[in-house]
Amino acid sequence: MEHDRFRHPVPIFVGLGFPAEIHGVREAYTWLNEWPPSKRNPAHTIALDACKAALAGEIDAEIARTALVACARRANLLAPDAGTIVGPNRPTQLTPYRRPAAVN
Repeated sequence: MEHDRFRHPVPIFVGLGFPAEIHGVREAYTWLNEWPPSKRNPAHTIALDACKAALAGEIDAEIARTALVACARRANLLAPDAGTIVGPNRPTQLTPYRRPAAVN
């Protein structure tokens, strides 16, 4: 595994609310760096600084990931994890639909 890759991608919303994933520090840095200055806040600054430090090898990529998640959550850009939407990877017991008995 590359040193700048996240163990698990960060699901985000981009553009007009389309879901995307950030897989590593370089992608995160690029995404954060493209934010309009008017939308930046302290959480953005912390995440961007964490990405810079991770790229320089000063901190682990997972620390930068944590800062990225916090920043995306604060900006309402953190998408739900696809596994959460789809559900667990175990079979579900389905009960067939039965019509109620007709009342005369």
